[in-house]
Amino acid sequence: MNTHRIAFQGEIGAYSEQAALQYFGENITLLPVPTFKALFATIENGTADAAVVPIENSLAGSVYENYDLLLAHQLPIVGETILSISHHLLALPGVKKTDIRRVLSHPQALGQCKAYLDKWSGIEIVPGYDTAGSAKTVREHQLRDTAAIASRQAAAEYDLHILDSDIATNHENFTRFLVLTKQPNSPESGGKTSIVYAMKDIPGALFKSLAVFALRDINLLKIESRPLHGKPFDYFFYLDFEGSIREERTEKALSHLGEITTFLHVLGSYPKGEITKTSR
Repeated sequence: MNTHRIAFQGEIGAYSEQAALQYFGENITLLPVPTFKALFATIENGTADAAVVPIENSLAGSVYENYDLLLAHQLPIVGETILSISHHLLALPGVKKTDIRRVLSHPQALGQCKAYLDKWSGIEIVPGYDTAGSAKTVREHQLRDTAAIASRQAAAEYDLHILDSDIATNHENFTRFLVLTKQPNSPESGGKTSIVYAMKDIPGALFKSLAVFALRDINLLKIESRPLHGKPFDYFFYLDFEGSIREERTEKALSHLGEITTFLHVLGSYPKGEITKTSR
């Protein structure tokens, strides 16, 4: 793939930037954008060659906004990468922990560090739009009574020092990122396939939709439901399973599924990401 311009949501130093570097390596141009909606637009308008999109965290669960955007934009998934997340408490040089009166970070990061923060009396917890953006805010506004929860990379980027390291309640903290481009790039075999579908109103519909994979010994990896707008309490189902759409058994399973669905779209077939722990 000719992928040199890689978009991610957030500021320089965000975990999404780390995911882009982990997947593509150092020889890329990084394009930070403010929102997930803008992230998808960078692929559609040609500003970026690829984008990395967080889709689920091992502690906080799915990023529902991005499931909805996957359906709305239907950009093919061509890869995934799984990033080990490590949170640190950052402040301006010379600031001591006793000087801190408030802590700023993304709501998910604050939630993942709840046990640490609960032990700290008299601290104001302030949700922000991004972990690295919180670090940037502390630096730009010279907030000597405020700390940010962000990555070690953000500390280096914004010249902050680390007051406390690895402050998450659970250190088994991983985020799975999808890699999107304009053109699909499905492997011959193996890997993973992601689809989205809506069922006909028939008895046992969900069971029947999953059975088309069980009948062919296809391993299901994840299922997620999202509201089908305009039809209260009807749902789209997002499904991940092992194998490529270029395999015969997958082709047959999807053909069978198409007979009992009102909508079916393949989001992509791609190599599976591996969980690897990084140094903290």
